[in-house]
Amino acid sequence: MTHVSRIMTSEVATVSPDMTLREAIEVLEGRGVTGAPVVRGTDVVGVLSTTDFMDVEATSPPLPSFREEQSDWEEAAEEKEWDEGESPPIFFVELWRESETDTTERMAETEGPEWDFLADHTVAEVMSRKLLSVSPDEDVRVAARRMQDADVHRLLVLDGRRLVGVVSASDIVRAVAEGDI
Repeated sequence: MTHVSRIMTSEVATVSPDMTLREAIEVLEGRGVTGAPVVRGTDVVGVLSTTDFMDVEATSPPLPSFREEQSDWEEAAEEKEWDEGESPPIFFVELWRESETDTTERMAETEGPEWDFLADHTVAEVMSRKLLSVSPDEDVRVAARRMQDADVHRLLVLDGRRLVGVVSASDIVRAVAEGDI
């Protein structure tokens, strides 16, 4: 029997329920993980995963394609005179400040017509409040079965109420591949 404590990740990336979704994504990306426990002080209050991001995206109305105050664009269009009623494509390039910058840089700007949905919402709004856990002394097979039954990719490893790690499907696959199980 292999204990969960032998294969779990003990240096756990955590996020706060008060973090913006943008900040949480940066934490997940920085640690190379697809989910993390949500912790307030020493209490685990939820779990955030990429599935939560997909769920909120799938149920959110689309972002507006324009802002109400488009007067700058309208004024710019009125100032130009175009032949045959057509405006050349350069007109639109001139309207986009620093149009030659990298697309990623432009998308990061919040001055454009879109707003930053991820910066306007918090982890608490989308996290799963259902805590699925396992003890560090539990057999890895029990953890794998629990993940399969709940259709999740990770379990919190709790010693009583204290978070001591996370065991993921990847941890189990790695242990099997290395012959530890």
